[in-house]
Amino acid sequence: MKISKAVFSGSSGRVSDKPSLRLPEFAFIGRSNVGKSSLINALCKQGKLAHTSSTPGKTQLVNHFLINDSWYLVDLPGYGYAKISKKDRKGLSEINQNYINESQELQLLFVLLDSRHEIQKIDLNFLIELGKAEVPFAIIFTKGDKLGKVALNKRVEENSKVLLEYWEELPKIFISSAETGMGREEVLSYIESILDRK
Repeated sequence: MKISKAVFSGSSGRVSDKPSLRLPEFAFIGRSNVGKSSLINALCKQGKLAHTSSTPGKTQLVNHFLINDSWYLVDLPGYGYAKISKKDRKGLSEINQNYINESQELQLLFVLLDSRHEIQKIDLNFLIELGKAEVPFAIIFTKGDKLGKVALNKRVEENSKVLLEYWEELPKIFISSAETGMGREEVLSYIESILDRK
């Protein structure tokens, strides 16, 4: 898939306030500083489409980006922020849950995990809740350029084994790097394959 047009379409705190044009949505979520905004910018080949920041919790609302006038890429607030208040964490969680559970147009949720680290309990808990709610999701291991090939494959394999303790079959898994473009074509091709089935 070639992305020829990517336009910011609006921010919302509730599904009822999202852009009125109803199109298929592919959403991205992950823990603080997992590289979500950088990956979105790399997918769209626009350096400043999604706002990147070293400050955790920069994404505070659900941001819709209209792609090729035919589908939305959705940037969700992350989860697991240590540097914001309990009240703010609860607020962001409610925004995420409202979108994930209520958006009729959501086709797939991409959950981003940092490829350099063991899968964390907060990630596991989030994925388990998605499974219980029967939300379709795929996993993207980010920052794939930060480890050597052998170490990267070993980490992904180890994390996949942990996931297999909870699922009989793994969801689709991608390895990406916003720096090198690794995984970009694979993720976009997967989105295209889902759109083609509609």
